[in-house]
Amino acid sequence: MGQVPPRHLILAFASATSEAALHTLGTLQLPHLEALLARLHAQAPDEGDEYSLNPPHERAWARACGWEVQDGLIPLAAQAAHAAGLAPPPGSGWALVSPAHWHAGTEQFSLLNPADLALDEASSRAAFEAVRPLFEEDGIRLHWCTPLQWLAEHESLAHLPTASLDRVIGRNVDLWLGPPQAARRLRRLQAEVQMLLHSHPLNQARDAQGLLPLNSFWLSGTGSAPPQWGTPNAAQCVETLRAPLLAEDWAAWAEAWHALDATLFKPLLAEHKAGAPLTLTLCGERHAQTWLTQAARGGLWRRWWAAKPAAATVLMAL
Repeated sequence: MGQVPPRHLILAFASATSEAALHTLGTLQLPHLEALLARLHAQAPDEGDEYSLNPPHERAWARACGWEVQDGLIPLAAQAAHAAGLAPPPGSGWALVSPAHWHAGTEQFSLLNPADLALDEASSRAAFEAVRPLFEEDGIRLHWCTPLQWLAEHESLAHLPTASLDRVIGRNVDLWLGPPQAARRLRRLQAEVQMLLHSHPLNQARDAQGLLPLNSFWLSGTGSAPPQWGTPNAAQCVETLRAPLLAEDWAAWAEAWHALDATLFKPLLAEHKAGAPLTLTLCGERHAQTWLTQAARGGLWRRWWAAKPAAATVLMAL
């Protein structure tokens, strides 16, 4: 038997603001998504802009978890610590630490997608052990979780707003580092890590293999651990569209969209027709829109005459 579709589906990276993204959206054929939206009832949108520290899908996830949404302080790191069995105390401060490559351009540094580092566990652990003393000098406890995700623990991280990694990839890091006063310790620590890694044997070996050097890190997911951890209301965040959108590979993004319509929205539509309740949240670069199952007054005639939303129109508005 197939897996029962989630009660609350959060779809990340469903839209973007670039001309290429909008053009691609206009070419999509998503009949099952359109049919599903026609059966659901739209709620007031979560409106923002492309410069918020947390993108819409992170805000939607926070609400599904029952957290207060404060820009740059959604405790995703504390949640990761809880999932890793680290038992973060309520109110404790945590951050996601992503080993990264900062690309030096003519006038700015941009952050490349950490997935492009091809960082294996041995190399990640070597880098982790190399930089850990620098963090510990500032009283920050570092925990290794996966090759591309470490965790930092310090009381100051409960109140330090940081930009999501999803906001920064491919962009000028200076725009996302935050006010110098608030992030002074972070900026100094990043500079020290960059100096240490510049001539580290790990990067000499990576250079010999034709791999990008690991020369910095990005801090995100800061915030204080909530008083208690609950199940996020049967929510699931789907990030299938993430990689092609961040790579600006619009052909692959369109292909991923069509695959989702066939393999995700088609069975969701069938389940909904059979009476299964559903909450659907589509998240773009600025806004998120949620649709709910709701009994329609007027029965079939009202549903028949209701406007059928075009998927492209809905997605472009995000």
